[in-house]
Amino acid sequence: MRKIAVMMIVSLLVVILAACSSGGGGGKGSVGIAMPTKSSERWVADGDNMKKEFESLGYKVDLQYAEDVIENQISQIENMITKGVDVLVIAAIDGESLTEVLQKAADEKISVIAYDRLIRNTPHLSYYATFDNFKVGVLQASYLEDKLGLKDGKGPFNIELFAGSPDDNNAYFFFNGAMSVLQPYIDNGKLVVKSGQTQMEQVATLRWDGATAQARMDNLLSANYSSDTVHAVLSPYDGISIGIISSLKGVGYGSADKPMPIISGQDAELASVKSIIAGEQTSTIFKDTRELAKVAVSMAEAVLEGKEAKVNDTETYNNGVKVVPSYLLEPVSVDVTNYKDVLIDSGYYSESDF
Repeated sequence: MRKIAVMMIVSLLVVILAACSSGGGGGKGSVGIAMPTKSSERWVADGDNMKKEFESLGYKVDLQYAEDVIENQISQIENMITKGVDVLVIAAIDGESLTEVLQKAADEKISVIAYDRLIRNTPHLSYYATFDNFKVGVLQASYLEDKLGLKDGKGPFNIELFAGSPDDNNAYFFFNGAMSVLQPYIDNGKLVVKSGQTQMEQVATLRWDGATAQARMDNLLSANYSSDTVHAVLSPYDGISIGIISSLKGVGYGSADKPMPIISGQDAELASVKSIIAGEQTSTIFKDTRELAKVAVSMAEAVLEGKEAKVNDTETYNNGVKVVPSYLLEPVSVDVTNYKDVLIDSGYYSESDF
């Protein structure tokens, strides 16, 4: 009898210890987070922020980066489905490539949250967490408009246009937002695109790649500006801006007699904020990924609890099959005059980072 009692106590202790262990590392369920790449610091921050938020609530997290290889991301998501995650949060590399794998998720009753990039051509999407992407483009172009004095009738100025990756739905929102501001000045001749390249398919930058942008800027400069000056460049993303700046420096821009054009950007990446402080890149758009992570986590929690998530947009984001309920956060324009207030005082960066 004593042996039986001891064995029962031991068994009970094992169960209690297992329960405690489960409660500290995924007791509420498991979440698969699929991020596009570690080559951009913003995606690293996004992944880390979400992992921290989910784990603080008691979820087990499988965080994967696909290094901008579509097949890798599909394989990673399939693996998460096989492991039996309860919900997927996906920042897609290619928003149109996940239809089949999301059908597999639906077959296993796994809900999906699109993170910052809309996933297209699938009904199996519960929510979309992002920023006001059209407004991002408006802010970028409005900054150029202000610094060039276009509202005051100044001009003409030479400008070249860059856009994001054509497989990223956001790239079209950014570009369309910017062109809603710039197109009237192009039409009235106050802005001149000497290359003639003004359409999305002409100015897109596959995978948001800085080296690709640098090569295109090299070609634009040699073909159109051997005896003329470029005064502004619409750049949709900081990594692209850095490539553009490298190209401009290569032909002498950034000197006293040949100042750097006004150059926009996005994501407030550390290298670009340093470039802004140094007087090279002019501005960027800050999107607080800490807040976006919180929105995605709250959406996932709502789905897992069978509740409705908080959204503020039910009209804008049609993925080709359905209008996806979305929550849009506000972007903020940043330059040398306000980067301390926006980036350092908020705790996003520290003074020592610069």
